[in-house]
Amino acid sequence: MARRLAIAQSEFPYHITGRCINKDWFSKDLKSTWEVFCEELWMAEALHSLKIHSFVLMSNHFHLIVSTPEENISTAMKRFMEMTSKRITKSTGRINQTFGGRHYKTILQSDAYFANCYKYVYFNPIKSELAKNVEDYPFSSLRDRLGLSSCGIPLAEDPFSEPEFIENTLTWLNTKPTEAQWTSIGCGLRKNWFQHGKVKSGNAKLMSDLEIM
Repeated sequence: MARRLAIAQSEFPYHITGRCINKDWFSKDLKSTWEVFCEELWMAEALHSLKIHSFVLMSNHFHLIVSTPEENISTAMKRFMEMTSKRITKSTGRINQTFGGRHYKTILQSDAYFANCYKYVYFNPIKSELAKNVEDYPFSSLRDRLGLSSCGIPLAEDPFSEPEFIENTLTWLNTKPTEAQWTSIGCGLRKNWFQHGKVKSGNAKLMSDLEIM
């Protein structure tokens, strides 16, 4: 399969994901791996002016939503992937590289797409039955936003975590999406520009452009 070209732009956020080689687990324990990612996200913000909206670390992959005011997504992510891989590999004595090659980027070109992806990222641990509620999962930037931990990631302003909205935000994030909605978002995040997945029968959209799960 041909590699998707990186589109440099500053208007919309990106969803980015990277997975361990051969879909293996991170060879370093998740707590230590989380610390490496947090430090490198701090460096990404400092060196490349990334605006970090959300980050969740899973057992063998990560989800990241960022904006790039300087239109430098390729440069920023090249360093980020190289440094996290090098540090994790070195600390564990692993022979193979950490990641299974490239990472994947999708542009979220509307507020509704951003909202759906935001929930998709934070709900991932709940979907995988790693926590009961989104605020309970320890390897998530949401806990830092809520003041439940201090991961050191310099998070950008977030309309969903304003004090007057936080209760409603947590209710929304913890509400289980339908399988159709989940599949639709997952399919959409495989494109350069977000595009909802479609039902095979009848080729009808699972969700409208304005619907937020």
